[in-house]
Amino acid sequence: MRRLNIRISVVAVLLVIFATVEISNEHRPSFLRPGLRLCAYISTDGGSITVVDLVRLAAVARVSVGPSPSGMREYPKRPEIWGVSSAGYVWILDARSNQVAMRIPVGGLPTALDFSPDGGRAYVAAFRTDSLVVVDCATRAIVGRARTGSGPVFVRLTPDGTRVIVANRNAATLGIYDASSLALLRTIPILPEPEQVSVLPDGSAAFVTSSQNRLLSVVDLRRNVFLTNLELAGPASDMLLKPDGGELYVISALANGLQVVNTWTHEVGDYLLLGSTPTRGILSADSGLLYVSDSAADRVTPVLINIRRVLGPIPVGQQPSALRFTPGDSLLLVLNAGSGDLSIIRVRTNSLITMIPVGDRPNDLAVKVF
Repeated sequence: MRRLNIRISVVAVLLVIFATVEISNEHRPSFLRPGLRLCAYISTDGGSITVVDLVRLAAVARVSVGPSPSGMREYPKRPEIWGVSSAGYVWILDARSNQVAMRIPVGGLPTALDFSPDGGRAYVAAFRTDSLVVVDCATRAIVGRARTGSGPVFVRLTPDGTRVIVANRNAATLGIYDASSLALLRTIPILPEPEQVSVLPDGSAAFVTSSQNRLLSVVDLRRNVFLTNLELAGPASDMLLKPDGGELYVISALANGLQVVNTWTHEVGDYLLLGSTPTRGILSADSGLLYVSDSAADRVTPVLINIRRVLGPIPVGQQPSALRFTPGDSLLLVLNAGSGDLSIIRVRTNSLITMIPVGDRPNDLAVKVF
């Protein structure tokens, strides 16, 4: 009997070990070979970046970058995360050491940045000084400045990297610049208080939204002219462009859902009711699944977007906002501003794996593999 009990204990221990290994492998992305790291970077209102190891599923560092960090972007050429601070500079986080590698003064309340397609330059919108600032990413030196309209809040390069699009919130205009010379090509009046810009993959048109009104401005980028304002069900809290450029999905918290815009005919089409306060969204790589966070209902809603079918919601933390996929779309990361944590969802089963504390009022999210 004693031998039997020993055998049962040994088998039980082995089963626990086997189960632990299986669970660990379940969330570990298959592309991660030894030596590769996969991390999430979360900015908080306190001026720090929390680093979460997405293999160990644990917060591993907290790095102070400066007041009100925003505009986080993964630098494509090196293991770096770039962002801006309201103190007037661009900060660069070295992902290998989890240390701030450099702060580049650009002045005037920078709000957003974008990289050229080759990663050679970073373009920064500085709200308070009404300027577009260009940083050489190799030398990290400022190599150009251009005057913008009043209150630039968003900057985006065209897919071919030849033009820079700047949304000027106070002036209600879209500025179009030559990316090399920073020459102003055209200033185009658009909807009041613009905030977000999406550009078609072929660079032929731009779509501009605002969280303050129900309009969607359409701009012809071939002729650099304003085309039309489309009326939406409600002000846009987020918009996502299908990778092939055929459809634009506009999420509205006040309208409790999303609308589908045909980008070729400029027609507002299907409306989907999503819940209480749909806030942010993200599209899977194959464009089949759209996930939308609901900041009032504390959940994420999956949508089979091609057939316009809303699936059962996934409970997360309080006031979910930003969402990101890990490479390969195996995990969905959801930032919860109210509860100060990061929810991690297994996409294959749409199930919550865990929630990791990341700090007070997290507001932005980036993911990097290196």
